[in-house]
Amino acid sequence: MKADHKKITNRLNRIRGQLDGVIRMVEEDKYCLDISTQLIAISSAVNSVNREILIAHINSCVAESLKNGKEINVYEKIEEMEKIINKLGK
Repeated sequence: MKADHKKITNRLNRIRGQLDGVIRMVEEDKYCLDISTQLIAISSAVNSVNREILIAHINSCVAESLKNGKEINVYEKIEEMEKIINKLGK
């Protein structure tokens, strides 16, 4: 992975902390809409990290393969990315 490992790890640890907080909220029978709001925030944070990883993939792995003249099917790479991006919206 070519994304900034430290930055990604820090963000994922923050998300884990948010998720732990939501678990406590459920255990303490907190207000449903407050729990839902926190889950939306977590979902958004996870998607943001995923976008960063995907961008790093395009800018490094795919770009380096093209620059180094490696035989890759560009259309296959684009199709792989489209499949992942389409999953983000679900």
